[in-house]
Amino acid sequence: MKLVFFSLTGQTRRFIDKLDLPAYEIDTSNPFYQINEPYILVVPTYDVEVTEVVNDFIEFQDNKAYLKGVAGGGNRNFADLFVYTAKDISRDYHVPLLFSFEFSGTDADVKKFKKVVSDFES
Repeated sequence: MKLVFFSLTGQTRRFIDKLDLPAYEIDTSNPFYQINEPYILVVPTYDVEVTEVVNDFIEFQDNKAYLKGVAGGGNRNFADLFVYTAKDISRDYHVPLLFSFEFSGTDADVKKFKKVVSDFES
């Protein structure tokens, strides 16, 4: 399954790079790209003003129909606000929150997320 991700500081990109799975990075200067295949969205945690490009991507053409789940990265020190961007996308687009990880993820996170993706494809 394809991964689509947004990375502002590079932490989410570092996590994606560790996975060695097919991925597309949302371009902040032009988020209007048609994906044409099922995907899991991976996002960091930021205010909606910062992540608005993610919603622009989801809402472009048929991208919303291909969105199958979301994963989020963040900082556990923020307690209830940990991965709230992914939680909001899950709620707003009625897709499951599949996984959460801190910062750029650990080796254990990589293994667990790869299993989540593999199980989700089955």
